[in-house]
Amino acid sequence: MTRPAPITSLQNSHVKRLVRLRTRREREQEGVILIEGAREIARAAASGVPLTTLFTCPELFSPEAAQVAPTLTSLPELELSRAAFEKVSGRENPDGLLALAATPRAALPEPGANAVTVVLHGLEKPGNVGAILRTADAAGADAVIVLGRGADPFGPNVIRASQGSVFTLPVAVMDEQDAQDWLAARAFTTVACTPDAPRTYWDVPLTGRVALLLGTEHEGLPAHWRDTDHSVSIPMNAARGADSLNVATAAALVLFECARQRRAAVNA
Repeated sequence: MTRPAPITSLQNSHVKRLVRLRTRREREQEGVILIEGAREIARAAASGVPLTTLFTCPELFSPEAAQVAPTLTSLPELELSRAAFEKVSGRENPDGLLALAATPRAALPEPGANAVTVVLHGLEKPGNVGAILRTADAAGADAVIVLGRGADPFGPNVIRASQGSVFTLPVAVMDEQDAQDWLAARAFTTVACTPDAPRTYWDVPLTGRVALLLGTEHEGLPAHWRDTDHSVSIPMNAARGADSLNVATAAALVLFECARQRRAAVNA
């Protein structure tokens, strides 16, 4: 069978659609997500995300993309010229692979006795949300709840920052009341991470079912999310003027303290 010629026109309907899908409103209207990058696409496929179309530009393939592309031959494929692919890409140095998929509808799993759930309130920077997802995956968290209309957890920039971890652990978007009801019904110990808390994060028990609550760097958690079982802070070297950490860094410290305490409990 003769392979179709690559799409070269920047006015092609597929190219114009992919450009539109870089906006959240367009993705939500169509019920699709845009996944760019070999690693991210491979993790989505391995996690059972329903990929629908693959767009390729062999001229731009990285070594990883050249390995991943042959594993996706069951997908309808459209080849783009370099100029067309760079038009639709959101990356400075694209690797020549981009896929569309139906928006995942992750259901939160029923938590085990030692489940860790991360709750993100109001985070708007995709890089922070993606980094937290990646860290939560690495630290063995069981789920992430994104509250309200912060950064789209399935937006291209979050997917990229998470290195595809958004597909390997359950991620649910919920309104605040539903999230509070879900945590309360399952007897989670809630831990608010806030700079003005009197106790440091390593002095609080973080075993059992734990929900770590994180807010924005500028405003932090609202008052109704600080009324929790524990509030914890990260000590700062105030003598040099440091008074806060990037929220993704703060999340990493507390998540790995959770992991450390669990390991210590098992080995005790």
